[in-house]
Order: sequence, then structure tokens, then C-alpha cells
Amino acid sequence: AGDTLRSSADLKVPLVGVSLLYRQGYFQQSLDEMGSQSEQSVQWDPARFARSLPGTVEVTVEGRAVLIRAWQCDIAGQSGHLLPLLLLDTDMEENDPRDRALTGSLYGGDERYRFKQEIVLGFGGIRMLRALGYTELQRFHMNEGHAALLTLELLREGNSEQNGWDFNGVRDQCIFTTHTPVPVGHDQFSYDLVKEVLGDTMPVDLLQMLAGQDRLNMTLLALNMSAYVNGVAKRHGQISQEMFPGYTIDSITNGIHSVTWTAPSFQELYDRHMPGWRTDPFSLRYAVGIPNNEIQAAHVVAKGRLLEEVTRRTQTSFDPAVLTIGFARRATLYKRADLVFMDIDRLLELTKQVGGLQFIFSGKAHPKDGPGKAMIRRVVSIAKQLHPHIRLVYLDNYDLALAQLLTAGVDLWLNTPQRPLEASGTSGMKAAHNGVPSLSVLDGWWIEGHIEGVTGWSIGPGPAEPGVDTSHEARELYDKLQTTIMPLYYRSHER
Repeated sequence: AGDTLRSSADLKVPLVGVSLLYRQGYFQQSLDEMGSQSEQSVQWDPARFARSLPGTVEVTVEGRAVLIRAWQCDIAGQSGHLLPLLLLDTDMEENDPRDRALTGSLYGGDERYRFKQEIVLGFGGIRMLRALGYTELQRFHMNEGHAALLTLELLREGNSEQNGWDFNGVRDQCIFTTHTPVPVGHDQFSYDLVKEVLGDTMPVDLLQMLAGQDRLNMTLLALNMSAYVNGVAKRHGQISQEMFPGYTIDSITNGIHSVTWTAPSFQELYDRHMPGWRTDPFSLRYAVGIPNNEIQAAHVVAKGRLLEEVTRRTQTSFDPAVLTIGFARRATLYKRADLVFMDIDRLLELTKQVGGLQFIFSGKAHPKDGPGKAMIRRVVSIAKQLHPHIRLVYLDNYDLALAQLLTAGVDLWLNTPQRPLEASGTSGMKAAHNGVPSLSVLDGWWIEGHIEGVTGWSIGPGPAEPGVDTSHEARELYDKLQTTIMPLYYRSHER
């Protein structure tokens, strides 16, 4: 979402973003020696990044009036064009203490808390836009189902005794992007909870018609009330179509904001060879003409910055001459962070036969994701098994700054999700912007970005082939490291 807004600012798209303020953010992650994750609240001052706007709007939650104010963060495009991002905030003295905490944390609380947040975002978001004078808006884009209640507010606005509910009028205004092929990623709420929290704001029979008979399904509501729906990669569009067969679901493959994710050394390189790439990222296709030695020199600088940070954080010294593999993303089971360690003996044998290996891992597990936390502990445990033959560190508190260093500074980007659960996955795109190839399962965007031996290498069967054979994928991963990737790396570094 952030990259979409930055790119829109570059293009001077007449757009305004709406989200929640999240005064406690997601969480600060700390890992102990065993890799056990603990979480601490994030403390930040919104006044450092945004300005508080005058005026408030009101929504009803559990029969109480809840006031919402907005903070505006101006996102500057490459040309200086400013795009407004509105951050909704209920932490006001006039509100009940329970309601002041509604914009407290991302993914926080229970089902009831989450539904209240979605009332603030959906109903409150539309009301705030109206109150701030955004009266000429033509389209409302729901980035995932969390904002789907905005369709009900649009329905309420257009409802009249003469004309009733204007379903087609609302659909014509709405666009929906679904992001996940994982069922748990689609919010659903019991109608008992909906009635307790939402009250008589909307008739239950209307909600059941639009969002499901048994439970209020936010994805279903967005699907029913949008004229256009898309997934976030070609394959994900197909998977989404299978999940919701009664709907037409297109696909627009996710992208990234090129300047944000390009390391300083590569920015300088592109400035020399492709002036104008900052405002016309399509010109990056001419990067194929940059001499390899200049790309390698820029990568050496980016790798040095990363390894300095690794040493600062862990007091572990990494060898800049050794092939360094990066893996950083949300720590959850289907991402399979441990696939590369399925056969540790084989991995150690590779280092004896071909050359050294180093690994840098990072990523947060959701506070309630026990298996995800166990995966972090497993990787940390494996690091101890591999020492001193293979260096492996797990960096805590993965954030945007660390992601920028990692995707630019490693020599190979590893991605091993269980097919077909990777909707898009943009980390490999960030690596590619910095000359770093991927070794990845054929899922998400990589199906479209993969050219074997050119943009990187694939693991496992093609996207349309059935079944998941984890041991076969691990063997292919080792085979490609041994016969292709590691020899190529060490040959190129002999010069």
C-alpha cells in the first residue's frame, strides 16, 4: 500500500489514502538466545510524521458515539507532488477508554476489537472524506476486505424512501483487491457480534444478502459490491477465481516503488546510465546494458552496508567474499523458512565441495502464531548446529530499514513458500532492483518474473503441477546451489 501511494505521488494521480493511525504500531520484536520471540509496544509520536486536522466525525459502536479525528501525512512524489494519506484516530478524551484504544495496534485484540476497527475504517473513513471536502471522489479502492464496510456507508448515503438501496450505483464506484489465498486471511464475523457492535445501523437481512447467510464475510461483501475485482499476480487471480467461482476476478501483479527499494549505490549507477529512471521506472529495462563490473561494484557497496549492520547487531563477523543468502518475510509456517535446512549434512557437504555459505534470516511472527514462533526457534537452533562451518544469524525486529539493507545486500534471495499460498510476494522484486537474483518456488509474482539462469532460478515443479513434495523441492534447491549457483558465484569472484 505504501509503495502504491508513493508511485501515485510520482505520477500525480489524484488520490487520497485512508488508514488507521495505530498508535502502538505492530510490535517491537525481541529474540532471546533460543530464538523465543517477545513483543513490546511501539512508542512513536504521530506529530513527527503528520499533522492533526481540525474537526471530527462520528460512528456508533456498541451503542456509543465514537469520535474520530484525522492526521494527514503528505507523501511527496519525485516531482514534489504531494499526495495526502489520512490516518484515523479515536484516541480522544471525549471517547470511552475502550474506544480510545480502537486505533491502538495493527492486528491487535480479538474478533470484536477487529470488527470495531473495521467500522472506524469503513464507515468512519467515508465520513471523514466527506467532512474534509473530498466530495468529487469517483472511485473507492478497497485494499483487502478490511475496508469493505465503506460499501455499506455508500449504500446508506444513497438510500431514500423513493429509490431504496442503490446497489448498482455503489458497485460502479467500488474496486476491490483481494490479497490472500489463505482462508484465515479473509475476515468473518458472527451476526450476533455484528448486531451487538453495529446495532441497528444496517438491517441484518441486507447484510446476509451481501456478505453471507451464516457469517458476515468481509471479502464476500467487497466482492458483491465492487464492479472490478483483482488478485495480485496472474496465478493468484486464478486461485482467487477458484475460491470464489461466482465472480469475475482479474489480476494486476503487485509492484514496488523503485526509488524506495534501490540502494544508494545502485541509485547512483542508474543515474549515470539511465537518467530519468526515478520518474520513469520502465526505463530500468535498459539496465541489461550496464557493464557487469559496474553492477558488481555497486553490489559490493550494498553488501558492505548490510554486513556492517549484521556485525553491529550480532557481533558476528561475516566474510564479504562468501556467498550470502537472504531470507526475510513474515514468520509463518507456509513460508517454510526451514526448507533450505531439511538436509543439514548435504548443506555442509556443499561447503566442502564448492565453497562457503552464509545465511541472514529475519521476520516477525504474529503474536498469536505459535507455529510461526516455533519456526523462528527452529532456525536459531539450526544456526547453532551449523556453527562454525556455516554462519547463520536471525536478525530481530524486521522493519522497512532492515528490509532495504537485506534485499540489496545479500548475493541470493531465497523464497520457499508452499504453493499456491504466495499471493504475490514483492521482496524478490526489491532484490532484483539491486542486481540480486532469486532462488524461488514458482508461485506468486515469480512465475512471471522468472527466466531460468537470467533473473534467477526456480525450485520445484511448475505452478500448474499438482502436489507438494517437500523433500523433492529441497533436493532441487541443493542441486541448483551445488551445480549452478555456487560455482557461478565463486567463478565470478576469482577475477
